[in-house]
Amino acid sequence: MNYFEFYELPVQFNPDQNAIKTKFYALSKKFHPDFYANESAAKQEEVLNLSTLNNKAYQTLSNANKRLKYVLELKGIIETDEGYQLPQSFLMEMMDVNEALMDLEFDPDADKLIQVRNEVNTIETTLETELKALLYQFDQNPNDSTELFPSIKDLFYRQKYIARIRERLPKS
Repeated sequence: MNYFEFYELPVQFNPDQNAIKTKFYALSKKFHPDFYANESAAKQEEVLNLSTLNNKAYQTLSNANKRLKYVLELKGIIETDEGYQLPQSFLMEMMDVNEALMDLEFDPDADKLIQVRNEVNTIETTLETELKALLYQFDQNPNDSTELFPSIKDLFYRQKYIARIRERLPKS
């Protein structure tokens, strides 16, 4: 059973967060292990598994990045540890950013760091805007939106790449 089925929600990239929270609290109460202390070991294990499923579902569905990955996996668009090939033009653009980061490691420069941060922010914002538009389009008509998946997948992997670059940016 997938998390959307468990919460009785349609598969969406942007589900109703209030519905998710309400369902989480209701199921947390229903499957609280303390209420089943006098039950058989099998029943206690079943309730513990349902409680764990509820926690995992909530953690995934209430986090935009985890939810994006989950829906793409659920739809068979991405696979764990998939070797996705980003477009050459994007990689060339990222090469410039990576070279600037390497330069900053050997020759710290506050102005250059600000410039690189601004460039990363701009790329990140552009990707996020494009992705939000596609996700909204899918959510409006999920049965007729399979042609969106290649673009969503590409933007997902671009965002992952940018997140790794962001981790490498000096903090100060």
